[in-house]
Amino acid sequence: MINDIPHCDFMCAHPDTIGRISSLMPEDDSLIDLAELFKVFGDSTRIKILSALSAGELCVCDLSTVVGMTSSAVSHQLKILKNARLVNFRREGKTVFYSLADDHVNTILRQGLEHISE
Repeated sequence: MINDIPHCDFMCAHPDTIGRISSLMPEDDSLIDLAELFKVFGDSTRIKILSALSAGELCVCDLSTVVGMTSSAVSHQLKILKNARLVNFRREGKTVFYSLADDHVNTILRQGLEHISE
């Protein structure tokens, strides 16, 4: 046998199961959007930035110090995170403060950390 993954000994489709599961599946466009979201989470630098922001709102200068990167590099990553709707920003005078877009982002981070620590 080429691979050791368990499989059926013979092909036998189960129409009732297939119909039930198919009706529960998200639309293809939603699955594509979800895959794109997870691509953004697939970079450890962005995860580090999101983790720092999960503790609270930070300006780019403070955020760059916390994550150990240049302000320019952090700004580049923040643009990607903003485009993915994972962070929000607000301007106070000449300072821009960033925060997580909503609690869903924090939940994804927290559950991911729980999953890898099991």
